[in-house]
Amino acid sequence: MDSCFIVSDNHGNIVRYNKLFNEIQKDKPEIVFLGGDLLPSGLVTNKAIDIKHKDFINDFLVNKCISLKKELKDKYPHIFLILGNDDPKSEEISIIEAGIKGLWHYIHNRKIQYKDYTIYGYSYVPPTPFLLKDWERFDVSRFVDVGCVSPMEGYRTFPISDYEKEYMTIQKDLVNLVKENDLSHSVFLFHSPPYQTNLDRADLDGQIFNYAPVDVHVGSIAIKRFIKKKQPFITLHGHIHESSRITGCWKQKIGKTNAFSAAYEMPDLSIIKFDLQDPSNAIRILL
Repeated sequence: MDSCFIVSDNHGNIVRYNKLFNEIQKDKPEIVFLGGDLLPSGLVTNKAIDIKHKDFINDFLVNKCISLKKELKDKYPHIFLILGNDDPKSEEISIIEAGIKGLWHYIHNRKIQYKDYTIYGYSYVPPTPFLLKDWERFDVSRFVDVGCVSPMEGYRTFPISDYEKEYMTIQKDLVNLVKENDLSHSVFLFHSPPYQTNLDRADLDGQIFNYAPVDVHVGSIAIKRFIKKKQPFITLHGHIHESSRITGCWKQKIGKTNAFSAAYEMPDLSIIKFDLQDPSNAIRILL
């Protein structure tokens, strides 16, 4: 039995994180997945941050994980994490450094073997209306949805080339990441949900931008096509907080793939618990 937690989109909420660490102490899962948007919203402008945890990664997350590791010893979980579109890429170096210390595995655009499973991570989302573009890519083409801001615009906390901004897509990234690998025993930790599913439904009903209706589904077409074609064993998602309220669903079967979203819009902490060998019996708890 390989017990797993998936949580996402905690946005630096210390109450939620404390609940998560308490639940890890109680249940002792083998794996914890953190699906992006880990840090306080407004981190780039230093707004809405608890002054005690201005360096949220080192002053809070790292210290909490060090304490947890001392307490749990060999029961300390394997933690796999990625950043999300609300997390500045300038903080990535701190995430990598903590990974080198053995506190977690940072897996954006990487794969790691865990027993019989290959675990992949991928942070990028399609263009959004928000201005921070560190973790946004064109999806399958240079089309930008109504009401969204192009990755060529907005601002970044970490420089990339104009070529990468304009020509790299989520679709190309996924091809490069998996190549021809067998994905029958794979787990993908995405920040974006797949397009036109129960996991990517935004609260945009009836909204009009420049006389055009706004699409209420805001997930990735590339990720949806990828799942349908390659049929990974499990995919894990976040990003759209309100989707489960609107659709009544936090999980969906796409062919043989078990897809879960841990994003949640209410103050409670949402944890999806599942057995890596039997994901069909996954449950969601709210704390």
